[in-house]
Amino acid sequence: MHRVAMEHADKILKEKEALQRKINILETRLSETNAQHKLSSEGNVSDSPLLLEFDVLKEDNILLKEDIEFFKTKLIEIAETEEGIFKLEKERALLDASLRELESRFIAAQANMMKLGPRDAWWEKVEKLEDLLETTANQVEHAAVILDHNHDLQDRLDNLEASLQAANISKFSCSLVDLLQQKVKLVEDRFQACNSEMHSQIELYEHSIVEFHDTLSKLIEESEKRSLENFTGNMPSELWSKISLLIDGWLLEKKIAYNDASMLREMVRKRDSRLREAYLSYRGTENRDVMDSFLKMALPGTSSGLHIAHIAAEMAPVAKVGGLADVISGLGKALQKKGHLVEIILPKYDCMQVDQVSNLKVLDVLVQSYFEGNMFNNKIWTGTVEGLPVYFIEPQHPAMFFSRAQYYGEHDDFKRFAYFSRAALELLYQSGKKVDIIHCHDWQTAFVAPLYWDVYANLGFNSARICFTCHNFEYQGTAPARDLAWCGLDVEHLDRPDRMRDNSHGRINAVKGAIVYSNIVTTVSPTYALEVRSEGGRGLQDTLKVHSRKFLGILNGIDTDTWNPSTDRYLKVQYNAKDLQGKAANKAALREQLNLASAYPSQPLVGCITRLVAQKGVHLIRHAIYKTAELGGQFVLLGSSPVPEIQREFEGIADHFQNNNNIRLILKYDDALSHCIYAASDMFIVPSIFEPCGLTQMIAMRYGSVPIVRKTGGLNDSVFDFDDETIPMEVRNGFTFVKADEQGLSSAMERAFNCYTRKPEVWKQLVQKDMTIDFSWDTSASQYEDIYQKAVARARAVA
Repeated sequence: MHRVAMEHADKILKEKEALQRKINILETRLSETNAQHKLSSEGNVSDSPLLLEFDVLKEDNILLKEDIEFFKTKLIEIAETEEGIFKLEKERALLDASLRELESRFIAAQANMMKLGPRDAWWEKVEKLEDLLETTANQVEHAAVILDHNHDLQDRLDNLEASLQAANISKFSCSLVDLLQQKVKLVEDRFQACNSEMHSQIELYEHSIVEFHDTLSKLIEESEKRSLENFTGNMPSELWSKISLLIDGWLLEKKIAYNDASMLREMVRKRDSRLREAYLSYRGTENRDVMDSFLKMALPGTSSGLHIAHIAAEMAPVAKVGGLADVISGLGKALQKKGHLVEIILPKYDCMQVDQVSNLKVLDVLVQSYFEGNMFNNKIWTGTVEGLPVYFIEPQHPAMFFSRAQYYGEHDDFKRFAYFSRAALELLYQSGKKVDIIHCHDWQTAFVAPLYWDVYANLGFNSARICFTCHNFEYQGTAPARDLAWCGLDVEHLDRPDRMRDNSHGRINAVKGAIVYSNIVTTVSPTYALEVRSEGGRGLQDTLKVHSRKFLGILNGIDTDTWNPSTDRYLKVQYNAKDLQGKAANKAALREQLNLASAYPSQPLVGCITRLVAQKGVHLIRHAIYKTAELGGQFVLLGSSPVPEIQREFEGIADHFQNNNNIRLILKYDDALSHCIYAASDMFIVPSIFEPCGLTQMIAMRYGSVPIVRKTGGLNDSVFDFDDETIPMEVRNGFTFVKADEQGLSSAMERAFNCYTRKPEVWKQLVQKDMTIDFSWDTSASQYEDIYQKAVARARAVA
């Protein structure tokens, strides 16, 4: 269509040029006639008839000149009409393209309808289609206006023809008018054909829209019917957690019987759609209505999922100090996704991040627990964190155990957490739950294991198996033996070498008690599990050897939703392994933010995010700063120290490099900045003296920062040296060193810098490989699921 229009336009232009040449000839002849007339006027012409002839000729010439001027005007109008023709052809092409786009969108819409998306989304698509149709109609109206202009031109040409005929102008002028009329008619016919075709397509489209509406209405009806069945599987975990907390609250408040609560919990485990329908139907009404509806549908049932209760001192993001908090939320969510009923029990700290808890409320019940020879009330709060149901215990004890404005570091920490462990078990016991696994963490809740078997099992609460995880054997929770009596444990019974007495001195060791009394004992990486059986056990190596059959290391994972460079809201530019331009942009942004030199974009940037404590190898971190400067790189440290001497030392280093635009030390913790450093850095230093697991090296790799680490604990299980030819190339993902000295670190850094500067393509491949490694909780959760199920199966076989 465009080619034909261009051919017509070229033809009209050629004809216009021919007309212009003929007009020029007429003007020349007119000039000659004028000149002759002038000469005749100047001569001595006395013959009256001749003068009369000249006068007539003069009048004819004047008329002819006026006609020529009028003709020029019309020629200009014709030129404008030609331009209009081009516009019409262009607009028609645009209309054709718009209609093709509309057709393709309609086809895509029909395909999308089969996916049964939300009702609002479909009507939004219909509205967009109608908008496009309206736009097309407007374009047609505009074209009609142009056509009317062509009709007006036809009228003008008719007038011109009549004027020329009245003036008796030459046959040439009349033929020219005829030619113009033919061209205008051709334009009109072509536009009419275009307009007719366009209207035909629009009518077809309008018919399709009607069909679309009819089909959509039917699909909406089907979707609404199916949604009640399908919504259950996609229902947010947080909503199921709310239902679970609601049921437990009724039981604790003695509003429903234990058997009814058990049946309803089974329905929650199986994601029974009837519970969902009842909960949503009665939402906003009295709890009594919801409860009555639940009780009517309570039927006995079974489930393959486990009921798992985590008792811990931390949970991210509501109460976070270290890696323990990330484990509780990460492992809990992963187990929940596998179909298990997971609950968390935490102290209700006055300093916790309440805004991170959804639907936080206090139950209308007080749970009493034993401590120091008395019974103390505990307020029970419930809410959801990261989609998990959480119970917060608020002791009504005069010591105000968890209203201290900090999580740890109090003079009576042993007493505080012994109280919490007893109250947590009391909550489970009084709720009447048939828990399969009680998972306690670190020394703060290690009391749970001996309390469960020595106190609560004797009360008939013995359905569960105990799993204890020690995240760091550096901290074991020791105290005088008599302090065990506070929470109701038998000191005489437990103050023995084979139970809770510390192996190095006569105090009680809470972690040792958990190792002895738990059915499962884990730590946070396979290598660390080997290390703690020797000197890394900090005195508990012999106890671990005795109980080695139930002891294993499971490498922690990271929350890949939070740590995801393709969706990270803290980054200037999101990116992924297939598109690393965003990483370069984040590097430039961090340099600008921290006022680092930016003259050389490829200058390597080394990152380090850590607590500045002896365990993390502070002398090696210090060396890494100076070594980076020596190698011509840039270094950014983020972290602080609870040890005043270490904090002052690094403040001095920061002052030393104050005017150096390649080194920056930010001696505090800043979560948003940590994301930016992971994204900007090319390399990441983790030179720990010992490291039970370590998460920063995993996060760094996910963001494309190649780790340089010491081979210890979880670092040894997650980072494999790039130059180690004894392991497959596809596994190698970083640079490692063995000895905790400056020479080993320097060698690893030099190798990393050489690869970065001399082999950029190899380095890019290494970065991309690191970013695709799966460090999610899924693998770790599967391992925990396996040992949970084996422990429960053994218990049921004995029962």
